[in-house]
Amino acid sequence: MNDGGEAEISVDRPEPVTVVIVDDHSIFRSGLRADLGDGIRVVGEADAVDSAVEIITRLHPDVVLLDVHLPGGSGGGGAEVVRRAAPAVPGTRFLALSVSDSAEDVVAVIRAGARGYITKGSSGSEVTRAVYAVAGGDAVFSPRLAGFVLDAFGAATGEQAESIDELDRLTVREREVMRLIARGYSYKEVAGELFISVKTVETHVSAVLRKLQLSSRHELTAWALARRLL
Repeated sequence: MNDGGEAEISVDRPEPVTVVIVDDHSIFRSGLRADLGDGIRVVGEADAVDSAVEIITRLHPDVVLLDVHLPGGSGGGGAEVVRRAAPAVPGTRFLALSVSDSAEDVVAVIRAGARGYITKGSSGSEVTRAVYAVAGGDAVFSPRLAGFVLDAFGAATGEQAESIDELDRLTVREREVMRLIARGYSYKEVAGELFISVKTVETHVSAVLRKLQLSSRHELTAWALARRLL
């Protein structure tokens, strides 16, 4: 996720983002509600699969923040919630928020239709940025989780051929930075991986976004995922 000074998600919306929190731990739900930004309005909570499906389909929130391990239903947890609720709420986007970072959990909930997956080690500001990103149509993943999605999903698409020409616009170093940023690494982590300064990373990211005609690192993640470049 981003460092503290890297907030790139615009919160200039005419209406707050409405959110339903789905988690079977009431203390966690309370803490998360308190940590979310002022532009996010929590309209409901649920602690199990069946109650989650009911409240989501009734309230039609912009975003559902849900754990992947939930009691009830047929045992499918967060993935089951997405599969059952999503057809009834086409405007709602689902963002998994879990302590688990296993490939099985990540792939299951993304296959079901979630737009992203972040871990509970994320800060309140990181979760807030992720909610705004998902509400805006972007895909969001905690560091190092995007590769699980890439490994799980199909063969090459026509977008891959297009991506060859697009990648030709980038230098070798810009490609290295692009892949790490798209995977969710912070600027500081990229600098450490590549043995360059944070300022140099910022310069490369600006160049990558300009050359690919993207506006944020979250758009970059979605672009890279669509082309299986991670």
